[in-house]
Amino acid sequence: MLSYRHSYHAGNHADVLKHIVLTLCIDALKAKEKPFLYLDTHAGAGRYILQGEYAEKTGEYLSGINLVWQRPDVPELLTGYLSLLKRYNPLETLKYYPGSPLIAKQLLREQDKLHLTELHPTDYPLLRQEFSKDKRATVLRADGFAQLKSKLPPASHRGIILIDPSYEMKDDYQKIPLALHEAHKRFATGTYLIWYPVVLRKQTQRMIDGIIKLGIRRISQFELALKPDNEQKGMTASGMIVINPPWKLHTQMQTILPWLKNVLDYEQTGHILNTELVPE
Repeated sequence: MLSYRHSYHAGNHADVLKHIVLTLCIDALKAKEKPFLYLDTHAGAGRYILQGEYAEKTGEYLSGINLVWQRPDVPELLTGYLSLLKRYNPLETLKYYPGSPLIAKQLLREQDKLHLTELHPTDYPLLRQEFSKDKRATVLRADGFAQLKSKLPPASHRGIILIDPSYEMKDDYQKIPLALHEAHKRFATGTYLIWYPVVLRKQTQRMIDGIIKLGIRRISQFELALKPDNEQKGMTASGMIVINPPWKLHTQMQTILPWLKNVLDYEQTGHILNTELVPE
């Protein structure tokens, strides 16, 4: 089933956290001149119209990026992320939100490569069009999990892998530990970013426990919750599992996460996590 469209959720609090972490990790890899691969397993459409039919129907961006956009007290660590948004919104009006592929497109250098996959029959052509003139990019309509076997390790032996399924299919929670096991055997030094939602905490925690049990070292967790865990419908929190995080990431998130919670958690009922799940 492929009914999920990220257009409904673009720019929400989960996107903000995910893309901040992604931006910081890409910037860290760029500290060395050697090229690297950006692999996005569930790339989506690329860009989203926040004032369009889908985003306006849910209005999730209003309690996400809209609250962060152009605040006077933004931490300096977020200037890179926000400057990317301004490239797509030059008139100071927040109209477009770039997904992970377009964030990577703007940040990667000429020597770097992008490998993007998307299965949705509507989103894939949009994604392909966004990268039609970018010689660094390969865009496929393919199973993103399968790419972790076929495209790793990259020729450069450096890379960031974003695993960002919709979790519309409940077996995604089981697929991720299995996919990581196979990927890490092929490319142990890559930086892996796994986004997760918290709808039912037990379900999410089983997936995280499965990742911990893989025996992989250097695994971190960054989570932002805007509501307490509950059994009702809807996402209360989201987070990023990072394997082989850049050495500065924990310190950077010590500044960013409390600021995000203060800005986005208007009821002040949520929590933040910045923890080392598995040490080196």
